[in-house]
Amino acid sequence: MTDSLHVESRDDRVVATLARPDVRNAIDQDMVDRLHELCAELEANPRTLILIGSGGVFASGADIAQLRERRAADARRGINTHAFERVRALPMPVIAAVDGYALGGGAELAYAADLRIGTPRVKIGNPETGLGIIAAAGATWRLPQIVGEARAAELLLTGRILDADEAVAWGLLSSLHEPDGLLAAAHVLVDRIAANDPLATQHTKRALAAPAAAHPGIELELQAELFESPEKDRRMTAFLERRAR
Repeated sequence: MTDSLHVESRDDRVVATLARPDVRNAIDQDMVDRLHELCAELEANPRTLILIGSGGVFASGADIAQLRERRAADARRGINTHAFERVRALPMPVIAAVDGYALGGGAELAYAADLRIGTPRVKIGNPETGLGIIAAAGATWRLPQIVGEARAAELLLTGRILDADEAVAWGLLSSLHEPDGLLAAAHVLVDRIAANDPLATQHTKRALAAPAAAHPGIELELQAELFESPEKDRRMTAFLERRAR
């Protein structure tokens, strides 16, 4: 992969670092292409993904120099939208470790994650309307799910940028860590995920993502599959044996 996305792969996790520090990790076409390549790898070999930025910034937004040149046909292609949708749909959890700016498309990439943690210097929000466009890569439908309709409307219609404490209070971030401990904190989350059954984790993510009309039927079908799993028998037997000691 090229320099815009640095990827470190392990058996149970992948760390992907957005790496365009000269433009505050602005998301350009090359980075979108690299995200698609990474998603293809994780669809074939599911592992938990950590997304993090370089240089004390998550991502300052889409690359404005490229965005300015795009026209109606480009909007309809959903260049960032489809990449972020693919990130969201990955089989295993995605963790966004957010430091510094996460604005516009950078915020929308963070919203696509299942879990978001940050640092005290986070600035996150969607100033798109100030640039004459809308937040069209996930914010208008993911933000209401994360923070509720009223707060999502305030953020998107005013372009307000939240600081770290506000982002935690609003539920955009689940916890704050010092910048030099952010990646380690993300790895702690992955360690907890890795201790669980991968199939049960994947099924939980599927159930969480299902539309309202799919419940409770989807849970019952997913649970039915897990009830026949040898891993369920192994883990429950081990639990009962530990309790009997």
